[in-house]
Amino acid sequence: MEKAEKRHFKLYIKRSSAKEDLKIIQLFDAMDKMEEYDEKHLLKRLSPVTKPQLANLKTHLYKELLGSLRLLKTSVSIDLQLSELLDHARILYNKGLKIQSLKILEKAKELAKANHKYNYLAQVISLEKKIETLHITRSSLEKTEYLAVESNDISGHITRVSQLSNLALLLYRWYVKNGHARHDQDIKAINEFFKSSLPQHVEGITDFYELMYLYQSYSWYAFIKQDFLMYYRYSRKWIGLFEKEPAMIAVETGHYIKGMHNLLNAHFDLRNFEQFEITLHDFETFAQTEAANLHDNFRIHTFVYIYSAKINWHLMTGTFKEGLAAVPYIEEKLAEYGLYIDRHRILVFNYKIASLYFGNGDYSRAIDFLQKIITDSADLRIDLQCYARLLHLMSHYEMGNDDIIESLMKSVYRFMARMKNLTVVEEEMFRFVRTSFSLTTRQLKPELEKFLSKIKHLEKSRFETRAFAYLDVISWLEGKVYNKSMGDVIHGKYLDRQKRHKNQYTQKVA
Repeated sequence: MEKAEKRHFKLYIKRSSAKEDLKIIQLFDAMDKMEEYDEKHLLKRLSPVTKPQLANLKTHLYKELLGSLRLLKTSVSIDLQLSELLDHARILYNKGLKIQSLKILEKAKELAKANHKYNYLAQVISLEKKIETLHITRSSLEKTEYLAVESNDISGHITRVSQLSNLALLLYRWYVKNGHARHDQDIKAINEFFKSSLPQHVEGITDFYELMYLYQSYSWYAFIKQDFLMYYRYSRKWIGLFEKEPAMIAVETGHYIKGMHNLLNAHFDLRNFEQFEITLHDFETFAQTEAANLHDNFRIHTFVYIYSAKINWHLMTGTFKEGLAAVPYIEEKLAEYGLYIDRHRILVFNYKIASLYFGNGDYSRAIDFLQKIITDSADLRIDLQCYARLLHLMSHYEMGNDDIIESLMKSVYRFMARMKNLTVVEEEMFRFVRTSFSLTTRQLKPELEKFLSKIKHLEKSRFETRAFAYLDVISWLEGKVYNKSMGDVIHGKYLDRQKRHKNQYTQKVA
């Protein structure tokens, strides 16, 4: 809890100075001073409180803490404000004050409409209809008829939002479990699921939430299929909604943060270097705002997504050493936020950090981070599990650990085959590693050139690009062939692209 929250709780609880409440404060203070929960120590501090009494006290403390936080946070949460207005309207109605209750409901309706909160609007109208049905309130006939029409309209909105949010959720779940589509069967299954789940007449949708979940659905659909241009377009539309209605950033901050993360990923996948820098700057500026720091979730998510983007920047510009400078801070924050960050995010960070170490030539440290993924029991991101093993194999290859390469290669190949994650690129890589054992230094370079030639033309292939997204094998091979570091090769490509972009701009201006 924050200092302000702790202070508010004590003021809140002391309003009723019952002895039981004073015991709650003693319990709160004792637990607040603990770094780790220790029940034996707690019982000593609160003597003569017994173990059963302590259980009851903790339950009571928990309820009072939630009550205090609800009261403190109501002014900054539209959802809590609407809940409070509904509670007040129900209390007034139960006291027989029907007209006063309807006035409160009218306020709640205006607030819900202004913020597109149709679920709350449905509850408001439900209570409004109940009062109008059971009592004579002197409401006009037109208002009663409008109430019925409004109720049907809101039901339609809620149904569409439910369908679209379910679609976005299930597509995201598919990605978290499997990663990108691996073959034609995956593409066919995703296409059929998406088309059958998409509501009819989506082209006529105008509501904020319906559009938001529609754009989210299309974003995940495109990302899974590796249609990165489509992924960019719908991520851009997602953020465009909030730019069109800036007030909604404070209402749906979590969705705005997620949208910025997806837009940055789209720029990374398309290598939109200039737009990536602009979007990252905008995101970092947002991270300093009151909205981004209102809740722990928002603070943590902005940290996770901003530093994930920063690592991506170093990966796509080849500045691995500079990227590694931020790793101690990232590890420190991941440990601090350990209870609040999901396993999927930890897996992704471990893979990205391992990629930085690999690119920088520190293969031993890369293996340390890859081992965290390989030994993780979470049934998440089959693609990451596969490519972590492949990068692990390549790290040992670079270190010259010939005594374990053959058995390791068989293990990785079996795993990737079982997970249906083998593409032509991986097959060629295994073939190269297998044959390189018997080659001299002089013989190795022609084989590297042959390997590079075989896979370079696959760079634009839909299912092969997945392999390049996880590991820039082409830049690794080019470094071997031209006696350069992997970082120098990637950074050179970045500088060439910047130079071409500058020349194109100059020509347009001229």
